[in-house]
Amino acid sequence: MTTGPVHGVLQQVYDLLKTGEIEQANRELTIILQQDLDNTDVIYALAGVNFWSDKLKRLESSETAFEKAEYLVSQWKSFSEYMKKQGEEREQILYALKQCAFVTALQLYQSQYREDSITQDPELYRKMGLCYKELGDYEYAVQFLEQAKERDDSPAILAELADCYALCGETRISKVLFREAFFKDASRVELYFLESEIIKRLVSQIEALGYTGSELAEWIPVYGVLYGVLNVKRELRAFEFGKLKQAIFALENEIKEAPAESRVLLVPKLINHYFWLIDHYVNSNDDKTRINEVLLKIKLLDPDVYNRYIS
Repeated sequence: MTTGPVHGVLQQVYDLLKTGEIEQANRELTIILQQDLDNTDVIYALAGVNFWSDKLKRLESSETAFEKAEYLVSQWKSFSEYMKKQGEEREQILYALKQCAFVTALQLYQSQYREDSITQDPELYRKMGLCYKELGDYEYAVQFLEQAKERDDSPAILAELADCYALCGETRISKVLFREAFFKDASRVELYFLESEIIKRLVSQIEALGYTGSELAEWIPVYGVLYGVLNVKRELRAFEFGKLKQAIFALENEIKEAPAESRVLLVPKLINHYFWLIDHYVNSNDDKTRINEVLLKIKLLDPDVYNRYIS
């Protein structure tokens, strides 16, 4: 850890980064490095600053502010992986660089935002909500994500909103929204940006079972139920029940002829649909025979899931 005068200057650099002034931060870091060539904090910070400086230069070829912001947000995962190779993690530096990236992206998104517009693209609201969340302003994040949801209740929007509610301590509504998002389409949920402990712990537990990538995403709602995490449920409306039955019929037919690489995704998806069907039968006090029929189908698909579910 850097101490003394250099430490004080580094604090000023961090403040510059937090407001998006990356060029000035770069100049300050270069001056410090000339005075202290072996300073590992400065070298680490410069690596991060150079990463984003390079990305910002590439923005000149983008046509709109929205495209520029999209590019910056899309680079966050690559940045995180890049910094893991730069040595021991320095939380304060990473935090300042995160602020820099998302403050810059938010400013670009804001330039496209019109408060009085009723035709605003819901994706703009989602991304502004995402930026506010990454910057730690969860209340503003919820506001923009709720506006996005009013225009489009896509899985990506629902998952981000669920994440924000969890970060705000609103666990019940968070669980409802997470379950809804993964039911709609797990493949469209951007897992990488989800930060709340409720979902991160669940993902870690499923990863420990050996699942990764798209397969992991499909198993999240299944194990979310089995582990008692996504345990807040709602009643289906009549038309939703009809759509659920149609979706199950389609999945059952698709899985019969599916190759192995498709089946690994279809099995958890179908099991999750069966869970929703059982919940509907329970809520409507339907004949237990129907529930048992669905349980048998789950048992045939995955005996382990069946045993966990009924235990």
